[in-house]
Amino acid sequence: MTRRLGLLGWFFAFALTALSAGAAERSGASSSLAGQFLVASPKMLDPRFAHTVVYMVSHDGNGAMGLVVNRSYGRGPLKSLLQGFGVEKAKAEETVVLHYGGPVEQIRGFVLHSADYRGPSTQVVADDVALSTGFDILKALAAGGGPRQRLFLLGYAGWGPSQLEGEIARNDWLTAPADDRLIFSDDSEKIWQEALKRAGTPL
Repeated sequence: MTRRLGLLGWFFAFALTALSAGAAERSGASSSLAGQFLVASPKMLDPRFAHTVVYMVSHDGNGAMGLVVNRSYGRGPLKSLLQGFGVEKAKAEETVVLHYGGPVEQIRGFVLHSADYRGPSTQVVADDVALSTGFDILKALAAGGGPRQRLFLLGYAGWGPSQLEGEIARNDWLTAPADDRLIFSDDSEKIWQEALKRAGTPL
């Protein structure tokens, strides 16, 4: 599934659009899963979600939204990505991975990152994890700044009112405390296994 993405692929793929201001807010409800992991159970048969770990961005009576953190499309140069959006003279020399965030709106881009960066488009999900959806973070990265840890993602996972609760009741999903070491891990193959352990499920 992985492949090396060139400039045109990055340009198409990273079509960042603004997320509504409240999409990344944590709900005040005690039952909210925002800021936690949703872990596909071993019985999950849906190929879009089998063996996935979803970091939950929002969850309330209106539905839920999350980002898959353990699947990738491929990798490419960050400088090419930035130049493709007209950000010239980028200092960034690293190669970055483009991740599959979920099956919904797969041309919408997100940057899930450590909360040491907070720009105009940033929504803080938890104390140590935030989400940015605008060009401010790309400009920060071009200047050699931006967050210390980050994931570039396309698409998201979304559920309507009570839909996720029904899937959890069917044992399609397990929940576990989120860990930024897993969110930003380079070893995507082990993220699901480690998250299952956190959910208390034997492999």
